[in-house]
Amino acid sequence: MANPTYTTDTTPSPHWLTCQLSAAGIATITLNRPDKHNAFDDHLIQLFIAQLQTLANDDTVRGLIITGAGKSFSAGADLAWMQRMADYDEAANLADAEQLALLLHLLDSFPKPTLALVNGAAFGGAVGLIACCDSVISADNASFCLSEVRIGLIPAVISPFVVNKIGISWSRHLMTSAVVFTANQALTYGLAHQIVALSELNSAKDQWITVTLGNSPEAVAQIKQLLQVFNSHLPIAKENLATTTAHTTTAIAKIRVSLNGQAGLKAFLTKTPAPWKE
Repeated sequence: MANPTYTTDTTPSPHWLTCQLSAAGIATITLNRPDKHNAFDDHLIQLFIAQLQTLANDDTVRGLIITGAGKSFSAGADLAWMQRMADYDEAANLADAEQLALLLHLLDSFPKPTLALVNGAAFGGAVGLIACCDSVISADNASFCLSEVRIGLIPAVISPFVVNKIGISWSRHLMTSAVVFTANQALTYGLAHQIVALSELNSAKDQWITVTLGNSPEAVAQIKQLLQVFNSHLPIAKENLATTTAHTTTAIAKIRVSLNGQAGLKAFLTKTPAPWKE
């Protein structure tokens, strides 16, 4: 019997994200826009949200893997989407940002063990997805970057999840410099947990699956809940989450419609110097 595939018809592009559930209960969500380096937009975010909600409530699911099709994990936000949102008012941008915040929260609080299988470059919002996963295995040739400030935007919505993963010191450096860093550096920062050759990525994934299936699903769910309690001092803790989400979504909505935000994005799309570079 073929492995079941969850689908959703809520967007015109359901093929942009696929979800396979193995007989053993391991779900694999694949960002499937290789021609666009798996960049995501509001349509893909809605697909992702629906998949996470379905899988979280499926008792047959034992673990979740997030990966990308082709050579990249994800280039982050799709430029056409950012351009479209830059033409909207602040209220529309706020509603849009709240959907990304919901996606990150659902992945961060997913009740089953999660693995980011980083098969290639991960830029911008993709680093946020990785930061929300319990385990991260990366190919040694992968590169990472929190690149938003280069084009006049900020990594607002993903910032609390990245801070939760790697701490404030590295977050400040990486978010304000927008430097590209390697897989080995990601390991040093605490973003990744294991680095392997690209040819060994599937083998490392299989090892993670074996370990995951040997653990009690109930125990894993309970320790994940307990660890959330211990994070009470962090911005994504339950008592801080509403305020954090309000701050981050408002911040990105404001900068998207700002003069510098729109000028920076236009410069990036047209390959001309941004105002602050002239």
